[in-house]
Amino acid sequence: MSRIAASRDWLRRNLFSDVFSGLTSLVLVAGALYWLPGVIEWMLLQAVFAADASACQAVNHGGACWGVVAEKYRFILFGRYPHAEQWRPLLATGILLLTIVASGLRLLGRGGLLVAWTLALPLCFILMRGGCCGLSPVASDQWGGLPLTLLLATMGMLLAFPLALLVALGRLSDLPLLRGLCVLYVELVRGVPLISVLFLASFLFPIILPQGFSIDVLLRVQAGIVLFAAAYLSETIRGGLQAVPRGQHDAAAALGLGRWQSLRWIILPQALRAVIPSIMNSAVSVFKDTSLVTVVSLFDLTGALSLALAGDAEWRPYYLEGYLFIGLIYWIGCYAMSRFSQSLERGTGLGQPSA
Repeated sequence: MSRIAASRDWLRRNLFSDVFSGLTSLVLVAGALYWLPGVIEWMLLQAVFAADASACQAVNHGGACWGVVAEKYRFILFGRYPHAEQWRPLLATGILLLTIVASGLRLLGRGGLLVAWTLALPLCFILMRGGCCGLSPVASDQWGGLPLTLLLATMGMLLAFPLALLVALGRLSDLPLLRGLCVLYVELVRGVPLISVLFLASFLFPIILPQGFSIDVLLRVQAGIVLFAAAYLSETIRGGLQAVPRGQHDAAAALGLGRWQSLRWIILPQALRAVIPSIMNSAVSVFKDTSLVTVVSLFDLTGALSLALAGDAEWRPYYLEGYLFIGLIYWIGCYAMSRFSQSLERGTGLGQPSA
């Protein structure tokens, strides 16, 4: 009886706490009962899982054609990377994911994490680019799919965070010139969409470079993503810094701590702890915004799918299934980051009542 009573209390508290909540819950349940059987039938019961285009045509969209994923998954995941060398981006992706998971689950200490990231990132680039250690060179314009998405998002956040921290501190500086430059940077970058920054980095920036001097398009696009993410992230960090009570500054000064010591040991830990959800929200945005690099001819997950199906009339009608597969990958990544954020919040006691 206690379990039944607990279930009844949970339903009353979460689904039927008032009239509006109860009506909303009933509408959602009714909608699920109406739509869910059809969705399950289309996605699973009538679906074609084999890489058989004739079987998919026979179903005539009455069921999902997951065969397009079975047929094109290597192109979707690795883009135009040479087929015989695709073990290299696969290994690079595995190394990067293992390092991210180890960081998220806190399996390594601070020193171990520093060593892991110091080794993982260069190793990923060596595997992808080649040209040494007996690996054949592969130009960056042939990189694509999941490895490119992960590299752009990971490097985007890793490089944007220290830049954002410096900009946030600069905006709070007593030096008018430094403060003005930081404000100008933030307002300029936030005033344009990311796609404009990518176009600028990809097409306009090479024009202003000296004759005969060029920078790889991937590096230019990565720099654009870093600058764009840092502008938004700096405002998040600045909000956390301003939320720290003035008394904390006075207490640090009373203890004899200098400005930088108080920032490192007193102010920054509290400020960053308070904005963990917002920082993770920026990470999720960067992860999803990497899909925009398609417009500058870098083929991430979404761009690789378009490239895979554009010249294949047999599989072209099944874009929807391909995008659902890619959407699942993005959802898994965003959900994992959300869970990591919640773990950090619990570990730091954020949002919990003080004793």
